[in-house]
Amino acid sequence: MERSREDGPEPPPLPPEEPAAEQRGRAAAMEDCLLKKIEISVSEAEKRTGRNAVNMQETYTAYLIETRAVESQTEGQCSPVDSLWRRYSEFELLRNYLLVTFPHIVVPPLPEKRAEFVWHKLSADNMDPDFVERRRIGLENFLLRVASHPILCQDKIFYSFLTQADSRLKALSATFRVKNPDKRFTELKHYSDELQSVISHLLRVRARVADRLYGVYKVHGNYGRVFSEWSAIEKEMGDGLQSAGHHMDVYSSSIDDILEEEEHYADQLKEYLFYAEALRAVCRKHELMQYDLEMAAQDLTSKKQQCEELATGTVRTFSLKGMTSKLFGQETPEQREAKIKVLEEQIHEGEEQLKSKNLEGRDFVKTAWADIERFKEQKNRDLKEALISYAVMQISMCKKGIQVWTNAKECFSKM
Repeated sequence: MERSREDGPEPPPLPPEEPAAEQRGRAAAMEDCLLKKIEISVSEAEKRTGRNAVNMQETYTAYLIETRAVESQTEGQCSPVDSLWRRYSEFELLRNYLLVTFPHIVVPPLPEKRAEFVWHKLSADNMDPDFVERRRIGLENFLLRVASHPILCQDKIFYSFLTQADSRLKALSATFRVKNPDKRFTELKHYSDELQSVISHLLRVRARVADRLYGVYKVHGNYGRVFSEWSAIEKEMGDGLQSAGHHMDVYSSSIDDILEEEEHYADQLKEYLFYAEALRAVCRKHELMQYDLEMAAQDLTSKKQQCEELATGTVRTFSLKGMTSKLFGQETPEQREAKIKVLEEQIHEGEEQLKSKNLEGRDFVKTAWADIERFKEQKNRDLKEALISYAVMQISMCKKGIQVWTNAKECFSKM
């Protein structure tokens, strides 16, 4: 039977503008965040060998997390450093736990598990020292992001992850299908998909450009070699050719430092590539809550129909129960009254449950949307800074190229 619009749950409205009192409360929470109390760093990485769950030997990388209290340092005392080793898989467990426990939060992403979108000079090997170092920086950034979040930083499991080596985490998952999804969260999920697609394409283009740029710079080394060889057979032009060749050699060798700096900006883009998955996780949690709400509403509608059919003695739709009544006779009034009483109690419980789920959904939307707005501000600020820095680096690189050829022109003019 189709459910009428009145029976189905309406998507909760967007929350009103945050009152000044709540803004002050959020500011106070930021002052009380974990990062204000302890210093957190992932100081080093170490290659290790051990046995996995199926007793097979494997090689992995462990990362050293160091924490130090801030309060004792302000008093002129040197607080001791607490340290423990964590594998990348343990960081994944922590993030999965945060996704489940805080479904309304845009949980910061982890750095990539495998090397992607790299130019050819960098290795795609997970054990490559350069890749491990970049991932170490990314893991430290993940911990700092969580520790500075006004809600996530207060979680006890996260604190024990930093301080206790024997902490245990569990990940949860759910599969569901929503009949009437909230348009706002559907659009947010589509946005996260498009954001991931755009950043992925941008990173691929950047990798191709970096690869071609690497070739152009290195080919300039051939200019240096040819000019140097040419200078050896020239008397009047020799000094000018040799000087020009020197400028070309310097220009050719500068590409290594330039592309390593560029890779840093690529890592900033990759972080938001993985943030897109965090946005989808919030949308999935909302869909799960909406699914539970729809199932509760559908169950309540079914019980109301059963109660009405028992009270009136009419059956609106075909059912095995109605066919049985026709074949073997109607129920006695006492039996019918007893069933109506049970159904009325179930209807009352269902109405309370539906009311509770509606309130839970409204609270989720309010909290989730507030954190999504916080994330948007952070995203706009970070990506703007990264893209400007990338543009400045490209401009500086072009100016160096112009200067090199200007110097070469002066060398040729003096010949």
